[in-house]
Amino acid sequence: MKLISKIESFFAKFLPSPFTLSIILSIISLILAYLFGDFDSDQSQIFSVFKAWQNGIWNSDLLVFGYQMMLILVLGHILVLSQPVNIVLKKITSFVSDTKSAVVLVTVATMLMGFFNWGLGLIFGAILVRKIGEKSANENLNINYPLVGALGYSGMMIWHGGLSGSAPLKVAEKGHLKNMMGENSNIFPDYISTSDTIFSIENLIIFGIVLVAVPIIFRKIQHYSKLNFRVNILIDKTSDQTDSDHKHPLEQHRIVSLVFGSLLLIAFFISYFENIKSLNLTPNMLNFFMLGLGVLLHKNIFKYLKALSEAIKGASGILIQFPLYFGIIGLMKDSGLAINFANFFVSISNETTLPIFTFISSGIVNIFVPSGGGQWAIQGPIAIDSASKLGVPLPKIVMALSYGDQITNMLQPFWALPLLAITKLKASDIFPFTFILFIIGSIIYILGLLFIF
Repeated sequence: MKLISKIESFFAKFLPSPFTLSIILSIISLILAYLFGDFDSDQSQIFSVFKAWQNGIWNSDLLVFGYQMMLILVLGHILVLSQPVNIVLKKITSFVSDTKSAVVLVTVATMLMGFFNWGLGLIFGAILVRKIGEKSANENLNINYPLVGALGYSGMMIWHGGLSGSAPLKVAEKGHLKNMMGENSNIFPDYISTSDTIFSIENLIIFGIVLVAVPIIFRKIQHYSKLNFRVNILIDKTSDQTDSDHKHPLEQHRIVSLVFGSLLLIAFFISYFENIKSLNLTPNMLNFFMLGLGVLLHKNIFKYLKALSEAIKGASGILIQFPLYFGIIGLMKDSGLAINFANFFVSISNETTLPIFTFISSGIVNIFVPSGGGQWAIQGPIAIDSASKLGVPLPKIVMALSYGDQITNMLQPFWALPLLAITKLKASDIFPFTFILFIIGSIIYILGLLFIF
């Protein structure tokens, strides 16, 4: 199919870098907020716009989140550079000999991890793709690395319907719905169980269809895609390296990393025992575990610092781009644009179309506000209130918002930054294929909302 090649050529020619895209989205958000924003302030419109923008950029909670994401990238990358993880991943990827086998392994493993936890799926997918890239480079295999790299991002198209999904987990908290809805809260249930959302038979069927359809379709697509094979973009960093730099004696002894890594892991299990029992993984929990495991698995502290020096290079994109997106979040929230946008789709909905329009509006808002929890706080009350008035089951509207939020991650490089850093791919390499993932996922989710849920 020539269409695949045309999509690849289009993205290669016109897709800007993720940083440039964040600038473009920032400018668009500033203009929209100035023209259509409704600020709760007596000050001038232009002053309110810039105030909301800078408040978002320096929002302390969001900056903490950004630092957590940097640590997920760096600590995960350090893990992949350790010898034991390298051995395990070599065994996992041992049967990969071509693009077809790589497609199945990466898609299934990444989506299953992403369903379990979004952060785990994001970093595991990136690490797995990198190892396949190293294998293809070392063994001169004919593998479409950009296509496989895109599938390493596929966990982000199913995460919000999984065990770490923000909206389903929030509505499962007792009292959350009533507190969120304020007036007339008595008409809403105290909570919506995850058995009606995440673990509902409808959601599991939809997830199963995505899990099966994506590898089948991409095994076909790879025949029509240009093989963008890059033998030299990856260097296997996992082998022992000699270095003439000064080493302190303590940095060379195995006992130091062994003891300190063990202490970190003991503290981890003591601190997060309840989270582990309930399978409630948080960014801090994941980072704490990767920190302890990374120190433990590296031969000594010197090796760990060498891996850190390599891994931290990829964090530059997150460091500068996340605050720009935080500024967009501030604009969309304070100006009321996100609410007005959601209200527009509600105004043209009925019982049948509300879940579909919620899916569409959620997807568009996610382009500007790529945060599941933040989007639920903004759009959730509107979706729940509308569903109640139109007689749409509340679990269905929660999942419609979740599906819309997750699918446009395939068009938004915000969450792809860790994968791009670890795999050494560019956004223009993977986005022809993530665009196809967006099309596949959108069709499945819309049909699922119409005929399954």
